[in-house]
Amino acid sequence: MVLDEPKDTDDVYKVNGFTLVMDKELYKRTKAVTVDYVNYGFGAGFKLTCEVPISNGSTCGSCSC
Repeated sequence: MVLDEPKDTDDVYKVNGFTLVMDKELYKRTKAVTVDYVNYGFGAGFKLTCEVPISNGSTCGSCSC
């Protein structure tokens, strides 16, 4: 997850006052993506999970790894 400006190859979503940008081709591979803010007590941050997990060499099963 990064800060970015929309490109022609992106879809733009406005959700709860936030603007989210996602590459159209990535969406075709992952389908729905859920963005959560989690607090584990020892750390906090955003967690992205995909309807169809993709792998980029890691084993976490999340599309954000």
